[in-house]
Amino acid sequence: MYKLYGALASPYSQKMRAVLRARQIDHIWVHGQAAMDEALSSVKAPVIPVLEYPDGTFANDTTPLIYDLEKRHTERSIVPDDPVHAFLAHLIEDFADEWLTKAMFGYRWLEIVDQRQMSVWLAFDSMKGGGLNAIEGFASRFCERQTGRMTLVGCTRENFPLIKQSLGCVLDALEAHVADKHCLFGSRPSLAEFGLFGQLSQLAVDPTAQAMMRADYPFTYRWLLHVDDMSGVEGCWGEPEELPPVVIALIEEIGRVYVPFLLANSCAEENGASEFAIEVDGLPYTQGAFKYQVKALGEIRKRYHALSRVERDRAEAILQRCRCMPLFS
Repeated sequence: MYKLYGALASPYSQKMRAVLRARQIDHIWVHGQAAMDEALSSVKAPVIPVLEYPDGTFANDTTPLIYDLEKRHTERSIVPDDPVHAFLAHLIEDFADEWLTKAMFGYRWLEIVDQRQMSVWLAFDSMKGGGLNAIEGFASRFCERQTGRMTLVGCTRENFPLIKQSLGCVLDALEAHVADKHCLFGSRPSLAEFGLFGQLSQLAVDPTAQAMMRADYPFTYRWLLHVDDMSGVEGCWGEPEELPPVVIALIEEIGRVYVPFLLANSCAEENGASEFAIEVDGLPYTQGAFKYQVKALGEIRKRYHALSRVERDRAEAILQRCRCMPLFS
């Protein structure tokens, strides 16, 4: 039996729990500070969720965990059979993990109403009691820590217009799609849906973002509840030539904002710069350089170059159209 140590307010925890549910992999959901401290002591990087394997070993980082589970459990795979679709699903999932998370973080910690509500709720979830005074004290300390990280992760007021615009493009594409089909690469879910779900699951809870989603993206808002547990969904992958408009729209948004973001970050790391800046359609964005996103770029390139020549030609036709080929220059 697997144990997943996570939190309701963690987008990556929600993503991983939804994956385990959809794949019908037996697991126990564990949350709360005491359990979290124990799990985090068993991994190198202190980030959640942490997955405890049936043999008692521990690991974290959701994307590697997803691929490891694919090797261990062949039933109900969430990696499309078609290699090009599998690559595009990975690209969308990575975009959600590394870029859309900025929308989640910004909506949660930029405005006072969200800071107050979510810091108290996160304290309540973590402590599971302790009284209002203890909850409010924990919430105050946690809120101060999180708001102090805004510049580090690029979620400043100066950057947020681009982040918010990019989120709107993603939600527009999903809203046009989900009323017709719930999945992106056929009638069964891929890792792309779960990457998107992780971040959007938090926007559907936090006060300001929730009001926005309910008003402007009601079907996407409701769709999230379906993705949360797809254990009963049976379906098939789409044919190689089948690629719905939502996938193209998401890849186009990746080409518009995520490609320049990844390349600028990689250049900064390579040259020893502490931060980098980009401008997309007249909107500025500045952030400190991050090694992990260099690693993410390397993984995208590795998966692209692992495609056969014929498969790369198919992928390149899409990537070129969507302005993503500079990633592979």
